[in-house]
Amino acid sequence: IAAALVVVACVYLAASTAYRRYLGLTRREPFWYVFLGATMLLSFVGSYWLGETNWWNNVLPYLELQTLDARYDVDPATTLGQQVMDAGRVVFAEGTHLDVTRSIGFKNVQQYCVAPIVHNVTGVQPASYDFWAIGLNCCTGGAPDFHCGDYSNPKARGGLRIMRNDQRAFYRLAVQQAEATYGIRAEHPLFFYWMVDPSLELESYKADARKSFFLGNLSFFALQLLLVLVGVV
Repeated sequence: IAAALVVVACVYLAASTAYRRYLGLTRREPFWYVFLGATMLLSFVGSYWLGETNWWNNVLPYLELQTLDARYDVDPATTLGQQVMDAGRVVFAEGTHLDVTRSIGFKNVQQYCVAPIVHNVTGVQPASYDFWAIGLNCCTGGAPDFHCGDYSNPKARGGLRIMRNDQRAFYRLAVQQAEATYGIRAEHPLFFYWMVDPSLELESYKADARKSFFLGNLSFFALQLLLVLVGVV
C-alpha cells in the first residue's frame, strides 16, 4: 500500500506540474517530474506482475509442498491413493515405472498428459490405478506416447505432487478418458511430476524464487539507469 501511495503521489506531481506549465502558471520544466512519475508507475506495474508470477510459479508451490509429508518406498501395486493423501513428495518402491502403453492426453487448449505409475512385477493388474505421472504438452493425446519429465531415465522413481487446482481438474478428465479407453479403474487418482529426486526439485522452487527476485531488482536498476542516462543526454 505504501508503495502504491508513493507512485500515486509521483504521478500526481508529474501531472500537476505538466498541467501548470501548459497553462503558463509556472516556468518550471516538468520533464524530470514526468520522468519520475512514468518510471515509478512502470516499476510498480512490472514488479507487481513479476511478483505475482514468482508467487504462483515458485513460492506458493514450495510453501504448500513443504507442509505436506514425504513418503518413501511406496508400492503403487499395494498402496491406495487414500493412504497417501498428505504426501507432497513420494519415492516409489524399487522397480516402479511408468506404464506408457496406458498413457493418454486430454486436450483443452493445452494437452494434459497422464501415464499410470505401476509396480506390476508379478504381472497382476492392480485393482485401482491411483498414482499417475503428468505433464503438459508432452504427448499427442490419442496414441500412447507419454514423454513427460524423467520418463526415459531408468533411475526415476520419484514424484512431486501437483498443487495447482486449475490443472488438476483437467488431469482428472484425462484419467477418466484412460479408464474408458483401457478398461481400468482409478478410484482416487493422485498426480505427480515424474523425476529422479523430488526433494531436490522442491529446493529448486526456492532457488528459482530467489533468483527471480534478485533478477527483477537488478533489471529494474539497469533499466532505470539507462533511462536516466538517455534523459541526461
